[in-house]
Amino acid sequence: MASREQFSSKTGFVMAAAGSAIGLGNIWGFPTQTASNGGAAFVMMYFLLAFCLAYPALMAELVIGRHARANIVTALRHVAPSKPTRFLGTFIGVYGVIVASLILAFYGIVAGWMMTYLGASITDLFQWNEASQWLTSFGFTRNIIAMGIFMVLTIAIIASGIQGGIERWSTRLMPMLMLILVALILYVLTQDGAKEGLKVYLIPDFSQIKPSLILDAMGQAFFSLSLGVGTMLVYGSYLSDKEDLPKLGAIVTLTDSGIAFIAGLLIIPAIYVAQAHGTSIFSESGTLIAGPDLIFQVLPSLFNSMGGIGPYVALAFFILMTIASLTSSISMLEVPVSLASEETNATRRQATWLIGGVIFVCSALILLNFELLFTLVIDFTTVYSQPLLGVLLCVFVGWIWHRNSLLNALKAGSPHLEQSLFWKIWPVYVKFFCPLLILATFIQSIIG
Repeated sequence: MASREQFSSKTGFVMAAAGSAIGLGNIWGFPTQTASNGGAAFVMMYFLLAFCLAYPALMAELVIGRHARANIVTALRHVAPSKPTRFLGTFIGVYGVIVASLILAFYGIVAGWMMTYLGASITDLFQWNEASQWLTSFGFTRNIIAMGIFMVLTIAIIASGIQGGIERWSTRLMPMLMLILVALILYVLTQDGAKEGLKVYLIPDFSQIKPSLILDAMGQAFFSLSLGVGTMLVYGSYLSDKEDLPKLGAIVTLTDSGIAFIAGLLIIPAIYVAQAHGTSIFSESGTLIAGPDLIFQVLPSLFNSMGGIGPYVALAFFILMTIASLTSSISMLEVPVSLASEETNATRRQATWLIGGVIFVCSALILLNFELLFTLVIDFTTVYSQPLLGVLLCVFVGWIWHRNSLLNALKAGSPHLEQSLFWKIWPVYVKFFCPLLILATFIQSIIG
């Protein structure tokens, strides 16, 4: 097994972890969830639950990863005290690797769409109408080429290692993402209709605070931090013992939820600017259009209505979405690659290209059977598997790992932790409350 790399700095880890968390779902999912769940009431509930639910679960992954210094399968085996719990750890780890790989299989397809619209915004500038039409028309050839290009980018970064790949590109791409995001917000807020969008986003409607809103906010907080499939556990395994984990986990949680909020300042006003330009922004059921329809129908029609500046705004927006896609995809690929490079004789580069190739084939199979498999894979991974894996990881930390061993693992980097409020609350919280709250979200997802 090759010696393990580490993140060279706290900033490198925070940028990589935030990049993993800030993906396509965060940029379109959080804002539209907010708009259809009482505006600022949802935002307040989301921030509350990000720290009450997502932060404790994030800490569970980080502490296992750093203590074991290994991939998810080996790490869970390492902290398991008996043969049955080691078997359980192996099962959870392998399940997490499969789920992370399947998430990347459908995510690569959606990210490919972002790249085709980015390409179309460039061809529009040169008025290459035929190229633009091909790039924005749904078709197998377009989809597989775009997905393949995106997968090669993801593979190239992961093959370069932790410092030379993940850290290097995260510390470059995340500031670029923030710069484009802020520039787009400043532009959109000057447009007609933006004020109405800001009102929806920032003025709370407390009558909307119902069990369904609380559970939606809980689910968004949990999923937005990439929890459950081992990405944060693997990133935690590359952390130095000098780092204060509770503080670092809080920084990541605050960074992620903060950028989600900032993304809302772009998307919600942009939707209402589109309405001011004559675009329909509500579905037949009366809810605000979300998901792919928002990104590929509502916003492009807004860009088209902007005149000469429209193609440049579209270009900036789809660069933003492509960066968000890439910073998330590299963390997903790292989960299976870390396992293969540590548990087999394959080098990191060999493992990355082999696993990347297998995931490319899975994506191609989804594209060949799109109507049947696309939604099925999304539901299996994000609706059902992620919450269950989150519960199992909390159970591992709260019930299986010996309390003294857990304290010693956390004390590295924060020697006075035993006297802190964190240590008085977190072990009990992650043992009882976290699993119950995540299960409540899971049940609501199924019922919903």
